[in-house]
Amino acid sequence: MNYFNYYTEIEETFIRRRARNLLLSPIDWALIESWQERGVPLHVVIRAIEQVFDNFDKNPGPRTIKGLMFCREEVEAQYDEWLKAQAGRPETGSAASEIPPPEEVREHLQGLAAALRLNGDPAIAEDVARACTRLEELSLTLNENYEQVDLSLKDIETMLDEALLTKTDRAILTTVEREVAAQLRPYKSTMPPESYASTHRLMLLKRLREEANIPRLSFFYL
Repeated sequence: MNYFNYYTEIEETFIRRRARNLLLSPIDWALIESWQERGVPLHVVIRAIEQVFDNFDKNPGPRTIKGLMFCREEVEAQYDEWLKAQAGRPETGSAASEIPPPEEVREHLQGLAAALRLNGDPAIAEDVARACTRLEELSLTLNENYEQVDLSLKDIETMLDEALLTKTDRAILTTVEREVAAQLRPYKSTMPPESYASTHRLMLLKRLREEANIPRLSFFYL
C-alpha cells in the first residue's frame, strides 16, 4: 500500500461519511502521514473513522465533525488493540512485494533527480547536488533488494530535511513555524506532547518542501 493509496482511501472514507465535499487540511494530512509512518494499518484507520461517525450519528453533538482530529483518539485506541492482538503472530507480506518492476523504479529515481535539479536555493545547493548524485548511483546499481533501496532513499530524504530545517532563511523558517503552530493551537491541549511535536514537524517539513520544490523520495510515494 503506497502513500497515495493510503491517503486517498482515508480521505474518501472521511468525505463519504461527512456527506459533503471537503478537502482535508494540512493538519489532517500530517495525521495521515504520521499514521502511515508508524505503520498503522489502513483497515484500522478506516474502521476507526467509521466507528466515530457511527457513534456521532447515534448521538449528534452540538458541533459537526470538521476534521480527522476528531477521529484521532479512536484511531489510536483501535491501533493499540490491533497491536495487542498481533503479539506473537508472524509477519505476512512486506512493502517490497508491492514495488513496481526495476525499470519503473529506475525511471522514477531519475525523475526525482531531475526534479531536485529545479531547486534554485543556493543555501541548499550542495545538499541537493549530493542527493542527485546518490539518486543517480542508486538508479545505475538498482537491484531487487528494494528494502535496502528504500532505506537509502529515506537516508537521502533525511539529509534534505535537515538541510531545509537548518539552512532555510531564518525569517522564513520562523514565519512558517508560527503559522504551523497557529494551525495546531486548537488541538494542542488534547494531543500528547510527542504527538504534537511529530505533527508540528511533519507540517513544517511539508511547507518547506513545497516552498523549495523538494519531492518526497520514499517508495511509499512512488
